[in-house]
Amino acid sequence: MTLQIIPVGGYSEIGRNCTLVRVDDEAVLLDLGLHMDNYIAYTEDLEDLHSAKDLSAEALIRVNAVPNIHKIQDLWPKIKAICITHAHLDHVGAVPFLSNKFRADIHGTKYTIEVLKTTLGNEKISLRNNLVDHPVNSKFKVSNKISIEFINITHSVPQTVVIAVHTPYGIIVYANDFKLDNAPVLGDKPNFQRFEELGRKGVKALILDSLYADTAMKTPSESIAKEMLKDVLLGVNSKGKAVIVTTFSSHIARLKSIEELGRKLKRKTVFIGRSLSKYVDAAKDAGIIDLASKAEMVRYGNKVSKYFKKVKHPEKYLFVVTGHQAEPGAVLSRMVYQHLYKFDEEDHVIFSCSVIPVENNIRNREKLDKELKRMKIRLFTDVHVSGHAFREDHRDFIRLLKPEHIIPTHANVKKLEAMKELCTEMGYRHDKVHILHNGIQVNF
Repeated sequence: MTLQIIPVGGYSEIGRNCTLVRVDDEAVLLDLGLHMDNYIAYTEDLEDLHSAKDLSAEALIRVNAVPNIHKIQDLWPKIKAICITHAHLDHVGAVPFLSNKFRADIHGTKYTIEVLKTTLGNEKISLRNNLVDHPVNSKFKVSNKISIEFINITHSVPQTVVIAVHTPYGIIVYANDFKLDNAPVLGDKPNFQRFEELGRKGVKALILDSLYADTAMKTPSESIAKEMLKDVLLGVNSKGKAVIVTTFSSHIARLKSIEELGRKLKRKTVFIGRSLSKYVDAAKDAGIIDLASKAEMVRYGNKVSKYFKKVKHPEKYLFVVTGHQAEPGAVLSRMVYQHLYKFDEEDHVIFSCSVIPVENNIRNREKLDKELKRMKIRLFTDVHVSGHAFREDHRDFIRLLKPEHIIPTHANVKKLEAMKELCTEMGYRHDKVHILHNGIQVNF
């Protein structure tokens, strides 16, 4: 009997998520993501040096932008499936660069697969792997000894799932990323009934998102974020002023709220930017929501300048643009630094997001905020709630599943230790909570 969990990426850093579950002579990979900071830094360095982009698996592994799959190279032939929890790049973004190494289909929900297809098409990348979409709350067999279950959970991107790996030796539950939202703006509440059923059956191990294990509260619902946006958009006088909102392009529920509030404001909503187009189109193709029928779309960077030149009355529009982390090539940064748009004093700029706490983002946002203030723009920041579980969500989730073992992931060492502290507070022995690092396996 062999039941192993092998961390490949995401246990020694936040990002490049990838976990291998081995069952005797069969295995599955759960997630295959990018380390966004390292990936962006590497590709920007190549552009600065005017070098040809080497986006081979070996080059990206060398700069720690993707999981180091060479550490499990002896297990490559055993991998029967690559299963993706959701469409964020730190969970699916390495698929285009690594999946050709494996003779395994790629499984995800319809929305996740549509985002992946669009990414592959945009980058002109072809895979030898089949892309297989499954409904939320479905179960399917991937090998003789392994079945996969996609269980509905809430997060900041549609059709996120918790993955249950069913084996002859017990159930492994992989919950990376999630929140427990009882009032989602889009989609259903978490499938609490199914989690309770798994808890009664017996869960061998729970791999658990621990990003906010040290935050002593419950994560606010996305409906709270909608009220925060309503308070800013409808509760602050913007008459005669431009209103620009930026948020995560993949956050379809947030975009839905913004578009609805734009109508109440009697402004025409316009989504501007390539990544917004990608995720909005994927949501339509997945049958979730057709935002493009409710708002105007400006899809490509070379059309943005022409579009703004045609706008004669910006006070009649609600502009939704890319650039919530002040990324240099995104629309908002170009509006400010390349003067794609002529701001007037006291125009409104709303950041419906938090700053992802990595050095590049913090530096870029400080610089952009300073410039917007210099231009006397009215700034509204952190109009946002997280898509990740906080400590009291973790407690409730653990109580639902009653796992025998817990493996914290997706956090720095301090937060992993905070998760271990919570578990011991709940009665778990220290030897039942495993703080792992990439390449350090645990056997059951």
